[in-house]
Amino acid sequence: MLALANKVTIVTGASSGIGRATAKLFAEEGAKVVVAARRQKELDELVAEIRDAGGEAVPLAGDIGDEAHARALVELAKRQFGGLDVAFNNAGAVGEMGAASQISLDTWRAALDTNLTGAFLGAKHQIPAMLERGGGSLIFTSTFVGYTAGMPGMAAYAASKAGMIGLVQVLAAEYGPQGIRVNALLPGGTDTPGAKSSIEKPEARAFVEGLHALKRLARPEEIARTALYLASDASSFTTGTALLADGGVSINRT
Repeated sequence: MLALANKVTIVTGASSGIGRATAKLFAEEGAKVVVAARRQKELDELVAEIRDAGGEAVPLAGDIGDEAHARALVELAKRQFGGLDVAFNNAGAVGEMGAASQISLDTWRAALDTNLTGAFLGAKHQIPAMLERGGGSLIFTSTFVGYTAGMPGMAAYAASKAGMIGLVQVLAAEYGPQGIRVNALLPGGTDTPGAKSSIEKPEARAFVEGLHALKRLARPEEIARTALYLASDASSFTTGTALLADGGVSINRT
């Protein structure tokens, strides 16, 4: 049996990497998928791939920090597919890096607006639609940075993503009695287009791989399978968690 048969899902940050792999996997597992990202062309290509494989998907380009976009995603899911059961709030940004004493207030605010406020706006509009269906699963992509490890130059990113875990815990407590599960997914280093651009040199890649106990980066499809677990009934008693899928980067000391 398909894990998400007849479930309606939203996947943000779907134009590449983890979001793209997850949207395809959700569709393969029977979900009807609303895919979102900033780039229309990449979304259209993703939707074409899903439909060619026999799945159902529709795109909506926009900014997750825009409340109108968050609202429109839910309205599209309801109009096109009849409701909403699962949301994978995956879009985010590392933003400008630098020592905490040197980054600008605008840099700080931009990270919080995208990563934390964007998560809040998603939940604000997704939860009522899930309540109409008698429950659902909310998933947010956070990070081990600021949770199990502090990494220089990433104060704004770490703070915004750690704040997301606090949001997840509160939402899980607030809406658990009404059948909504809420979890954070914390990937380790993942072999995405964005990652490749920052570790182009072999020595840089080897260093990052060596931080992990598994001594490699994740494939996006591996993180997608963890998202599928949180989306599906396989995790029916899992809520309020910060679930590490990090290849052991949080515990590695070798």
